[in-house]
Amino acid sequence: MSDRDRFSTTTRIRLLGEQTAARVYRSQTKRQARRSRLTGRAALLALVLCSLVVALAYPMRQYVSQRAEIADLQREREQARQRVEELRDLKARWQDDAYAEQRVRERLHYVMPGETGFVVIDPGAAKQSRTDLGAADRPWYSNVWDGVDKSDAADQ
Repeated sequence: MSDRDRFSTTTRIRLLGEQTAARVYRSQTKRQARRSRLTGRAALLALVLCSLVVALAYPMRQYVSQRAEIADLQREREQARQRVEELRDLKARWQDDAYAEQRVRERLHYVMPGETGFVVIDPGAAKQSRTDLGAADRPWYSNVWDGVDKSDAADQ
């Protein structure tokens, strides 16, 4: 065997080794490219995050609904407080004799001795109330019978 043959064999072996290394390198890169980007740690992290979201969804919904209910109750409390203030003011006004006298005169049409009371009636309103009722045009016994029918219907 000559140096040339040995050199060529060495060269061939080196060349064969480089080709084999290139094939191995290519197969490793293909395998890595095919491997999913989702590693075990990432999958575990995703699982933990999903379980946290599921575990916290119901308490968060409860929290939001309770906050809304609290806001509604506070609004109702404020309205009730305003109504109490209005009623206290009205009670104080009714305890004043001048106010009570004025309201009695308006509502019950009372007059003081020596005064002349007048009641003004709008003729249009009187006609309208009569036409609305319709009972004035019918005989009295029809009205009584309709009242009996209405009371029977209310019982059932």
